Amino acid sequence: MNRLWVRLSLAFSAVVLLSVVILILSSLLITRSGVRESFILEYFQSPDGVVERLADYYEEHGSWDGVGEVLSNNTEFVIGPRFGVSVFLMDSQGLIVFATSNELVGQERNVESLLAAAPILVQGEKQGYIGIEEPPFALPPGQARFVLEQLSTGLLTLALIVGVIGVLSGVLMSRSLTAPLSRLTEAARAIGARNLSRRVKEEGTTEVAELARAFNEMAAALEQNEKLRRNLVADVAHELRTPLSVLQGNLLALLDDVYPMEKPEVARLYDQTRLLGRLVDDLHELSQAEANQLALNLQPVQLGDLVDTTVATFRSLAEEAHVTLTVEVPPHLPPLLADNARLSQVLHNLLNNALVHTPEGGRITIRADHRNDLLRLSVQDTGDGISPEHLPYIFERFYRADRARSRNTGGTGLGLAIVKAIVEAHGGRVTVLSEGKPGQGSLFTVEIPLAGVTKEIASSVSVVKQSSSEGA
Repeated sequence: MNRLWVRLSLAFSAVVLLSVVILILSSLLITRSGVRESFILEYFQSPDGVVERLADYYEEHGSWDGVGEVLSNNTEFVIGPRFGVSVFLMDSQGLIVFATSNELVGQERNVESLLAAAPILVQGEKQGYIGIEEPPFALPPGQARFVLEQLSTGLLTLALIVGVIGVLSGVLMSRSLTAPLSRLTEAARAIGARNLSRRVKEEGTTEVAELARAFNEMAAALEQNEKLRRNLVADVAHELRTPLSVLQGNLLALLDDVYPMEKPEVARLYDQTRLLGRLVDDLHELSQAEANQLALNLQPVQLGDLVDTTVATFRSLAEEAHVTLTVEVPPHLPPLLADNARLSQVLHNLLNNALVHTPEGGRITIRADHRNDLLRLSVQDTGDGISPEHLPYIFERFYRADRARSRNTGGTGLGLAIVKAIVEAHGGRVTVLSEGKPGQGSLFTVEIPLAGVTKEIASSVSVVKQSSSEGA
């Protein structure tokens, strides 16, 4: 009894049965004596109806002589026998001059004893009446009583048929309405059993289809989060294994007196701990970004100032590598609502990546411009470039186009993945162009909307707004 389809079936059945009862009561009311007569009289007394035409006939002829021949061809009088009653016309003295039942012609009636009668007025005087009465019970078969019984039986039969069809239709409809909910229940149990690939068909009513769509979106989000979790665990296990093995081997060598306990040996071990710390920090930051939990401290940012500050930290490194740094940023760029520290990190990672791949005598150019409500920041180098087959994967975590590079010289392999995550958290995008030819290098371009983080993006990331007064 607590199932939804059962309750819906009962509700539909109750509505159908109530309709049947109303239909039966209506049929009984219609066939009751007095109700039919009132209906027929109202019909006869309607404008330009039988009563008015009879009044015109009497005014024209001065009597009711010959009215029977006229009325016998009048189809409007058929309504009486159809409802199981007799309709007759009598003069002002009470003599019936015409009737739908021939045996009534010539009989007399007292107007006051009639249950239903309508006067026929000619110049304000009553010249006759239209009367209605039920025929006697002794009528022969095929007359009014038979018609009445047939009408009642037909209505009751129709009510029963409609009731049965309505109940069956209600049961079928309730099952069809609840079937998508049953499939949703099974899918929810499958999700609870870690089958995160389970989906349901978006069908049924608008509300049920929206529920199924929301369920599928939730399942997809859970599957994505589970994939991110597994990737993170696998990446941590894979990437931390090498520096941990180095630490373990060197410490064991120190314990076995293979290496003397001197500062150079301790410094090498310290470098491995720094690499471990950098890996952990980068993985944590990347996991936050992929889970839409990267905190953004939003404030107006002047892109020109950010570029100058970041490039200044790379000047000495570029000079040591004999690489020329060039900045092409026009003045008076519009301010950008963004996280200054995060954008500095983006430019830092791009510059570091370009510096590693640019040989001596090369050039790195940083450009910024404003176009179509977008701020564009690009970093172009004249290094070895990236082969076209590597371009689709260059922003994936731990992906290296040059497999020969070690972690000690090439970083953690997370820099470009973090760049992509930060830029997308700001509602922008990052692209790369390269032909993979030495000397032509690569061009990394970051595009961020001037509006900064929109409402939709702000709802999916942790945003800390900072007013200008607080920033001061």
